[in-house]
Amino acid sequence: MKNKTESLRLFENPILEAVTHVHPIVPLILWTPVCGWLFYRAIVIKGLGPVDMITWAFLGLFIWTLSEYVLHRYLFHYPAKSALGKRLIYLFHGIHHDQPDDATRLVMPPVPAILLMGLLYGFFSLFIPSLYIEAFMGFFAVGYLTYDYIHYATHHFSMKSKVGSYLRKYHLRHHHSKEASKYGVSNPMWDYIFGSVNGPKKESK
Repeated sequence: MKNKTESLRLFENPILEAVTHVHPIVPLILWTPVCGWLFYRAIVIKGLGPVDMITWAFLGLFIWTLSEYVLHRYLFHYPAKSALGKRLIYLFHGIHHDQPDDATRLVMPPVPAILLMGLLYGFFSLFIPSLYIEAFMGFFAVGYLTYDYIHYATHHFSMKSKVGSYLRKYHLRHHHSKEASKYGVSNPMWDYIFGSVNGPKKESK
């Protein structure tokens, strides 16, 4: 049994292994300037006013919660069949379930986070007019940061407040329940909408 403070090794190559470990401050350092740039473009360059920004704040944060749920349920828990697929899913998320209290793997590493955010930017650009895409993606990224730090807190802090305590217990049940359920991390709304608060029994490993 591994010590809680000892990380499971994913790569023999020390450089590849190093990039799988992330200090929790890294997402804030990486994404705060990106959000600032997106908001600058939305407000100063494209001239969006308070009503526009409030509207896209709601939409960006709302769509983030759905994206968080869909990514967690259908991508991170994808039942891959091939050896390569299983390896990729393990690198993305399986390692977290094997060692959920590893503080260096509770926030997403920069490389996959940038790639995923870039793909989502391109995807949302197909539907959202260019006038509003920066405002939307800025608030979408704020939603992502909120998720990342709620996730970190659920594993690393006691979270004494009523809301914090609820989210912590809810997420930890996702890890320790014998059912495939409770995919929401920053909130459980979509679990209730899609009926995954309680799910089918997991198969034994």
